[in-house]
Amino acid sequence: MPKTSILEPGKSYTFRNYFEMNYEPEDILAEFDFSLQRRHLDLPTSYTNLDQLTELKHSIQRRLPYVSLTSEAARREILIAPIVLAVIDYTQAQLRIEYSINVSEQLKGSLDYYLHTQNNLLVIEAKKADLARGFTQLAVELIALEQWTTSKKPLLYGAVSTGDVWQFGLLNREQKQVQQDLNLYRVPADLNDLFSSLIAILN
Repeated sequence: MPKTSILEPGKSYTFRNYFEMNYEPEDILAEFDFSLQRRHLDLPTSYTNLDQLTELKHSIQRRLPYVSLTSEAARREILIAPIVLAVIDYTQAQLRIEYSINVSEQLKGSLDYYLHTQNNLLVIEAKKADLARGFTQLAVELIALEQWTTSKKPLLYGAVSTGDVWQFGLLNREQKQVQQDLNLYRVPADLNDLFSSLIAILN
């Protein structure tokens, strides 16, 4: 870990700034007294009947040949948003898009998707193609949420997605640690497994 701070005193940082940094994610998280661990996460899964997912999966497969996914906006609208909206149908979660939070000068910005129920919350960060840097940004967003939310849950969940690939992360409050899942979920191939965990986290 660096002996000197990588964040400049008095300088303002948004979540997007952490995506653009060239520092190692461990060093960035250490600025907030958090560590990073990469491991296979034992995510909760739902046994809810997911029959309605069949049509979602088929609609994504039908549209993919006709849509260019070169922009972040296209990936969000075609691949991520339909999944998020389907999650609401199953969980009745409250959804905020481009949800702004301001914890401090070093922890502020907009969350792409913020979902919450009485039971839990979930933040989803959408990125064009760089999953690794996207996870660093997600990790910082989870640290900000840990200070911002009134939820007392010991674990806070998040996911980063390029649209066709998703990766989960969680923040363990007691251990002051962000854990990065080694598993990746592909869309539409792994949609059922991905959706099962999204629903279980919120329920």
